[in-house]
Amino acid sequence: MEPRPLGLAEKAQRLLLRSMMALPERLQLLLAGGSSTRVDGLTLDADVQLLLLAMSFDDHPSYDDLTVAEVRQHIESGAAVASGEPIAMQRVEELSCAGADGELAARLYVPHACADGGGLLVYYHGGGWVVGSIDSHDQPCRFLAEKAGVKVLSVDYRLAPEHPFPAATDDALAAFRWALENAERLAINASRVAVGGDSAGGNLAASVSLRATRDGGPSPAFQLPIYPVTDLSARSESYRLFADGFFLTASQMEWYIRHYTGDRQQAVEDPSASPLLAEDLSGLPPAYVTTAGFDPLRDEGEAYAERLELAGVPVTLCRVEGQVHGFANTTQVSRGARQAMADAAAALAAAIA
Repeated sequence: MEPRPLGLAEKAQRLLLRSMMALPERLQLLLAGGSSTRVDGLTLDADVQLLLLAMSFDDHPSYDDLTVAEVRQHIESGAAVASGEPIAMQRVEELSCAGADGELAARLYVPHACADGGGLLVYYHGGGWVVGSIDSHDQPCRFLAEKAGVKVLSVDYRLAPEHPFPAATDDALAAFRWALENAERLAINASRVAVGGDSAGGNLAASVSLRATRDGGPSPAFQLPIYPVTDLSARSESYRLFADGFFLTASQMEWYIRHYTGDRQQAVEDPSASPLLAEDLSGLPPAYVTTAGFDPLRDEGEAYAERLELAGVPVTLCRVEGQVHGFANTTQVSRGARQAMADAAAALAAAIA
């Protein structure tokens, strides 16, 4: 299965993006204004700074002025442009897995350097529980599969507002359990099944880790949250520092949360939606938590890692200082994103390969 073909405008945008991101760092910085962007003691990567400048020229309407369908199309198109040519796999298989209320579309990635009987990463795509798909996150799954040498199962969980909380987290847990029950069919070791995802998908990975453990197991062997949402109830200092101008905005996060929870306070404060609010995180799977330095979600992701450590859970926290939210989709064009995702893949390989 290959991603959908790009339109002419998308092809032109991809060519321009690759050309900009391939320039020497000094030239990128010169084109981006001549001086580095520094906030909170951190320096934005030059290629990211140039990319954000280019994006600022696209006067795209606020999410509040668009329909959900229009926002979804915008995200899908942007992901297709940034992802680059798909990384070749030994096999990519379209299948279905059990959700909480019916079958879900899923995609299994089998990299070339992968033997049967090894580990599996169940991956939940980002997109604020409202947008995104297994197509928009095809390349991150290919990248992790190739670099870690493990199979990846990407799950197309139900989206809000058509299916508000707890549909996504219920589907995520059901898909994890389906993978365990179908270990023979997937040719994997059921004791080496990890969960991971980016942004809202990282939230779902943390939620599955918590719920599966509190239900008495079996629990994931490992969790890989990438710039995760962990607390829908509060707005940390990083929300203020990076409210606007660094790809994901504070107002967009409010839009996502509103569509996901329907402004229901009990949903916002439920640990299944906000894992950071769980009273006890002890016994959860080992974790590798990645955050981006210039991201409204930075502080809550790091707070989750700190809570895991205090609870005695083996955890590694990696702050990718010069990156913004969404870098998992830019490994083919951004040096910093490529290294950060390679580091996450190495941690995954060490845990389950």
